[in-house]
Amino acid sequence: MSGSAVSDLLLSVDGVTIDYSGFKALDNFSMTLNRGETRVVIGPNGAGKSTLCDTIIGRVRPSSGRILFKGEEIQHLPEQQIVSRGVCRKFQAPGVLPTLSVRDNLALAARNDRRWWKSFGTGIPAEEKLAVEEALESVGLAHRAEVEAGTLAHGEKQWLEIAMVMATGAELLLLDEPTAGMGPAETSRTAELIHGLGGSRTVLVIDHDMSFVEQLAAPVTVMHQGRFLKQGSIADVRADPEVAAVYLGHSA
Repeated sequence: MSGSAVSDLLLSVDGVTIDYSGFKALDNFSMTLNRGETRVVIGPNGAGKSTLCDTIIGRVRPSSGRILFKGEEIQHLPEQQIVSRGVCRKFQAPGVLPTLSVRDNLALAARNDRRWWKSFGTGIPAEEKLAVEEALESVGLAHRAEVEAGTLAHGEKQWLEIAMVMATGAELLLLDEPTAGMGPAETSRTAELIHGLGGSRTVLVIDHDMSFVEQLAAPVTVMHQGRFLKQGSIADVRADPEVAAVYLGHSA
């Protein structure tokens, strides 16, 4: 591997197995992500997609295998240490604080000192304020910055949470079903939003909405029963008979 290829590599999941008393939620699973790459992970229910995210972020410990982030093993670290190194996850259900404004939710996410009592009253450091404003613009919520987050529509709450992940400054964003509960227009807007990251972040997206996956036009990794099944463009994946049999349906 060339020096440039090594420097481009951000995340390596290397032969990871998660074994729950004989049930393998992940089964010798491997994948890599380069800096600035967007990757979509798909698969049927129970394929291990969310377990993969749980393992990368440190909520689940591998039975075997390694996870390397920027060349250093992280599979043994507590979740907060992994987050502090530059990995942040958005869950399927929005986790915004409903009585705070959109901007204050982002300010909390951007704080380098995460202790809540340090987050208000002293002003926002310039660097964090810039991160908040950039995130607001990126997800199209600048005009909603002062409203209470609880009053946002469902799609807007999802976009706010994506903005909160962005505001942390994380290099690797894990987005777990970011279009859950969205209609077609909101789904398309979310695809545009992720496109807008434009190589500035590395993004791992878990979703099952094939229309959304097609709009992302990103490389796809297919999981099945905890194992790596196929990787390629959405067209490659759709044309693969094994993928069609286990996930997309024979008519795909």
